[in-house]
Amino acid sequence: MLTTKDMGARRRRRNRASIRRKSKGRPRLSVFRSGRHIYAQIIDDGRGVTLAAASSVDKTLKASVAKSWDKAAATAVGKLIAERAKAAGVGEVVFDRGGYIYQGRIKALADAAREGGLAF
Repeated sequence: MLTTKDMGARRRRRNRASIRRKSKGRPRLSVFRSGRHIYAQIIDDGRGVTLAAASSVDKTLKASVAKSWDKAAATAVGKLIAERAKAAGVGEVVFDRGGYIYQGRIKALADAAREGGLAF
């Protein structure tokens, strides 16, 4: 019998394989959320390098966001990752939701990144 942890790992593997097929050389916007924070990275899988990163732990966001675990914090992280991606010369990415359901904080981060200029 599979545990919850095993099922999550299976979802992540399935999602990552789908992203690999669809990426066509574009970097991956990977999202991780914990109970208290949300993290985003833009990763070039071909070279194995992180091009840009942002999180609700960043000192630039801590002052402006009251709670680091709500949709407002996710929106702020999405805008920040879009800014940092543009500075790194990245315009198009593939969104990796990491096995999480596309709703709530994940959706808020993705929408904010799109508004910031990232295309996916």
